[in-house]
Amino acid sequence: MNKIYVLDTNVLLQDPMAIYSFAENEVVIPSVVLEEIDAKKRYTDEIGRNARHVARLLDKLREAGRLDQGVVLETGGVVRVELNHSSMSRLQSHFHEMTNDNRILAVALNLQQEEDESAAPRPVILVSKDALIRVKADAFGLRAEDFLSDRVVREYSSFYLGYETLQVPPEVLKAFYTNRKLPLPIHFPNQTFCPHQFLILKDQCNPSASAIGKVDADARMLEMLIVSDEPVWGIKPRNAQQRMAIEMLLREEIPLVTMTGKAGTGKTLLALAAGLLQIEDLQKYKKLLVARPIVPLGKDIGFLPGEKEEKLRPWMQPIYDNLEYLFNTKKTGDLDKILAGMGSIQVEALTYIRGRSIPEQFIIIDEAQNLTKHEVKTILTRVGEASKIVLMGDPEQIDHPYLDASNNGLTYVVEMFKNQKLAGHIKLEKGERSVLAQLAADIL
Repeated sequence: MNKIYVLDTNVLLQDPMAIYSFAENEVVIPSVVLEEIDAKKRYTDEIGRNARHVARLLDKLREAGRLDQGVVLETGGVVRVELNHSSMSRLQSHFHEMTNDNRILAVALNLQQEEDESAAPRPVILVSKDALIRVKADAFGLRAEDFLSDRVVREYSSFYLGYETLQVPPEVLKAFYTNRKLPLPIHFPNQTFCPHQFLILKDQCNPSASAIGKVDADARMLEMLIVSDEPVWGIKPRNAQQRMAIEMLLREEIPLVTMTGKAGTGKTLLALAAGLLQIEDLQKYKKLLVARPIVPLGKDIGFLPGEKEEKLRPWMQPIYDNLEYLFNTKKTGDLDKILAGMGSIQVEALTYIRGRSIPEQFIIIDEAQNLTKHEVKTILTRVGEASKIVLMGDPEQIDHPYLDASNNGLTYVVEMFKNQKLAGHIKLEKGERSVLAQLAADIL
């Protein structure tokens, strides 16, 4: 049985190609949705870009017929702009304000009533990323769903960790220590692994005996870690996952590294330390570029006075805090003098990355969970020859209105690149900032 899907504005602003995600069913776009999209088309951010994309897409579909009567899509479904069914009579006694959300809900309810009275009724489903409009629809007996086609993983709990713990016989552990490598198809014939995935081998008979190895680029051999336990720019890994992160950060054959983890797990500090070591001491790269998206936590403080560096300072302060720790500065202004003298560290907002080509640099993108799929693609396509890029963030701590743990740019990169030879990922589990910070991350 075919269904009727009524789309909320936020679905199209999140994914302009959403109309092609409903197979052979009918997709209804209420006229108020067009008004909301029109109001967003002048925005200079991702939402504005998607609004313009939707406008161009619908304009192209007009060539195939009138949208108010329905146009057949390549998928076999039909898309239609709904100009009728806008009566608010069923809603006014419960929701007095004629908000855009209520107008969209009214269209879906009136369509459902019309279908119920027809000879062959079709289910009407309201699709929205707004939880409250789904709650309202449910209260009226209208089926409502979240838009899930934009999600890379259905549930964040199934997210790729970058490592796995395996129980092995004592002889396997001994062979790994003796040969410093282990053929995976021989010892784990029924399991598949990702390139550069880490394995923690634990002795079945003696839980205290263990080893950490890294799967090679072909995912056929487990190798011993080659990076020593010596401090990196004064920072020594405090747990197994931090050691795995350092291994990937210092390996030239892994130009894309992704790190996730709660606040205080050491993502930014480890990345900065590895970058400084390879730029200042090993001179593998010419410059360290650190950037983060400008998405405020809470109410935006508005325009800031001063030159570009002064405007960026409040947004980039978490980066400077870590640099102050690494350089062990004591007085205000000491870090600025050090950075000015070095000239090899550049802290930027992601606003200034579009259109650039960045060769021979160690690039760190902090708070990458606040990036959309399009934005993260834009960033990765800026990476030039002989550069290394590190994307990091906490997918469970997102400030972007249309993103969640399953559809943000960082999750997208991790899942799409986990089987690629040029990429490695690790999720940092244990907080090392302080006992209080770890407790807060766990229970709040």
